[in-house]
Amino acid sequence: MKILIIEDDKAMADIERDFLEMNGFEIEHETDGAKGMERALKGGFNLILLDLMLPGKDGFEICRHIRSKTDVPILMVTARIEDVDKIRGFGIGADDYISKPFSPTELVARVKAHIAQYERLKNIAVKDGASSGDAEIDLGYLKINPATRRVYAFDREVALTNKEYELLYFLVSNTEKVFSKEQLYDRIWGEDMYGDIKTVTVHIKRLREKTEKNPINPLHIQTVWGTGYRFSV
Repeated sequence: MKILIIEDDKAMADIERDFLEMNGFEIEHETDGAKGMERALKGGFNLILLDLMLPGKDGFEICRHIRSKTDVPILMVTARIEDVDKIRGFGIGADDYISKPFSPTELVARVKAHIAQYERLKNIAVKDGASSGDAEIDLGYLKINPATRRVYAFDREVALTNKEYELLYFLVSNTEKVFSKEQLYDRIWGEDMYGDIKTVTVHIKRLREKTEKNPINPLHIQTVWGTGYRFSV
């Protein structure tokens, strides 16, 4: 398993490298944001550890660009812990946050959990594709192809992150059923994850922006006040 660390603080990067290498990971490290992004886009990594404050390009810009090209897990490492930063990061495709200072053992646990979940979801996608062939879920305005994991809304393809796709597919596969934020978090992110449950709200918002005609007044991805969310046809 190979991890790219994009971090300008050498002491912090050394701590991350030491503990991850002790747990069997191969590490590459970049201190400059632009160079880190360039290396990330070449591929070959199982996870990217991305500092928020970087010279060259900041973490938000790097995350947005990487996510537009690949669904590899991105774990943001930052001393900024304001909710607005977390929401912004989740909104542009970050999978999780870990705030400085942090326990190295917690970092390793989160890295392992995100990589394991990513591999599990890829395996599920392969199995679903093999069993369903090219069959699409066709709701008229919305089409989902499980074999290719492509989604079309109003006859245009929409780019979804891995977790956005999994969340949408799960809701569509359970039409009219209501799920709490906790249930959705456990199903999509996994019970062993350490992340913030607010990410469910952010991902729902992103899905509405990408698949609803009027995201402010959604017809299909509905909020059931005091309970959670459901997908309605």
